[in-house]
Amino acid sequence: SPCVFSTAAQQRSTGDECGPEDPSDEPKHPLSDCALEHKAIKLEEQVRDLTERYRKALADSENVRRRTQKFVEDAKLFGIQSFCRDLVEVADILEKTAESAAGDAEPSDPNPALQKIYEGLSVLEAKLQSVFAKHGLRKMNPVGGRYDPYDHEIVCHVPAEGLAPGTVALVTQDGYKLHGRTIRHALVGVAVESQE
Repeated sequence: SPCVFSTAAQQRSTGDECGPEDPSDEPKHPLSDCALEHKAIKLEEQVRDLTERYRKALADSENVRRRTQKFVEDAKLFGIQSFCRDLVEVADILEKTAESAAGDAEPSDPNPALQKIYEGLSVLEAKLQSVFAKHGLRKMNPVGGRYDPYDHEIVCHVPAEGLAPGTVALVTQDGYKLHGRTIRHALVGVAVESQE
């Protein structure tokens, strides 16, 4: 009859089967419950292991990224280091020339040409120091401070007259730092207790 056919079609379209709902009629799974639990435990261990490996790999890649970024930043800051070393030698020559010109200019008989040369050298020296400062290059001023082997090189010892032993008493050559890193040590005389 047409009614029976439509009922069977409806059951087939909804996925219902005609027949008893007996669980014993279901096909047996090839793995037992114990085997499934064991497999689930193994899979959970693998997931934990892979998650831990992933975290470590992520941390390692982040460390590499940070180190690379630091390397690039340092290269930008200190890439001019050798150029600065050469320029501080020019600054030394300029400073000595200005001092020499100032010593030759006698106050009682001022030579106008020599006076102008000294003024020009002084302006040039000040401009050079401002350019150094603009790019992070600074002259050290260690006189009166403690001796630091990372910043100073001892060239002589002087008697400690009013200075604590180990204090920088004089500077024979200026030292320079580029962004806090010593690029040329200051040549210094360090105060020591006099031996009497």
